[in-house]
Amino acid sequence: MTVHNEQDWPGGLDVKQVRVARPTDRLTEVVRFYRDGLGLAELFSFQGHAGYDGVMLGLPGRSYHLEFTQHVDGSPCPAPTKDNLLVFYTPAVDAMMLMVHRLTAMGHPPVEAENPYWEENGAVTIEDPDGWRVVLVPSAGI
Repeated sequence: MTVHNEQDWPGGLDVKQVRVARPTDRLTEVVRFYRDGLGLAELFSFQGHAGYDGVMLGLPGRSYHLEFTQHVDGSPCPAPTKDNLLVFYTPAVDAMMLMVHRLTAMGHPPVEAENPYWEENGAVTIEDPDGWRVVLVPSAGI
């Protein structure tokens, strides 16, 4: 097994930024969940681009972004499975619980994880406004 320095990309994969994008019919609510609830920074937004509005969220100073778009005509936005996950590793339980409390106060309480691994390791699973699941993991638990 080859172990790479986590600062290095694999050979032949010369990438400087990673963005995960998905559509939503609830752009305002989804942005509020990830920005105000989780605390991700709003990096950029646009309106009216070929019928799309969108917002990019990410970790400040990092090259990892989430992009949410909404089309003026709507989108089918198929429901995710309970095991489609976006996982955030937090530095400590206190940091994780701060996010859990904020999201719960916003109407997004924890839900039971599909895979028991997460709860066995102290993680908390929460659904965003579209039903996509976010797992918050205290790094000490893994």
